[in-house]
Amino acid sequence: MDLLDRIQIEPGRRSGKPCIRDTRITVQDVLEYLAAGMSEADILAKFPQLEADDIRACLRFAAERERRLLSFPA
Repeated sequence: MDLLDRIQIEPGRRSGKPCIRDTRITVQDVLEYLAAGMSEADILAKFPQLEADDIRACLRFAAERERRLLSFPA
């Protein structure tokens, strides 16, 4: 399974924000927890339905989105 397969975008779930597979936890939620200083272990303890690969998928999703944004000419 590709890490990005763990991220799903569905119009009816969290207003179409990218979410971790079969949850309502958004990529943004996970990134904000990490930015606030939570460790991977803290996040996994708070959300037992998540796996370590889900957190890595969020990071990869954000990196891919950033790369796409930077590839457009100014």
